[in-house]
Amino acid sequence: MKNLFVGNMSFQTTAEDLRALFEPFGQLARVHVATDRETGRARGFGFVEMPNDAEAAKAIAALDGKDVGGRNLKVNEARPKSESGGGPRGPRGGSGSGGGDRGGGGGKDDNRGNSGGPRGGNTGGGRKERFSNEDYREVARQPREPRW
Repeated sequence: MKNLFVGNMSFQTTAEDLRALFEPFGQLARVHVATDRETGRARGFGFVEMPNDAEAAKAIAALDGKDVGGRNLKVNEARPKSESGGGPRGPRGGSGSGGGDRGGGGGKDDNRGNSGGPRGGNTGGGRKERFSNEDYREVARQPREPRW
C-alpha cells in the first residue's frame, strides 16, 4: 500500500478529478483532497492511496510535473507525519539575523547591550539579554491610565 502526495493542484480540483487522473494507472484505495476547515475550499494538495506499489510507481513517473488545470502537479510518495513535522505549528521564531531591537541610538550605547546602528540590533545575531527588573529598581512607578 503506497500513499501518494499530490501537491500544487488547482484550488478547483475535486476528489473526483483526482480519481479520474489516477485510475488509468491502477486500483485506488482512497482519494482525499485537503480542504480548509473554515471555508471548505481546497487547499491545493491531496493524497491518493494505491494498494499496488508498482502501479503507484508508474503513476508517480507519469504524473509528476504534468500540467493539470494550468499548474504542474507534484506527485511523490507521502512521508509519515512524524517525519515531515506534522501536527500544529508553533510560533515562528526569529532567524537570529540581528536587527531585533527596535529603534537604536544612532551610535550611542543603550541599556540593552547593543551599540546603536540604523535599526538597533546586534550584528552578531540575536540579543545579548532583554532587560531585568534590577535595571528599573530605582525608578518610581508611573500610574496607569484607565482603559475605557
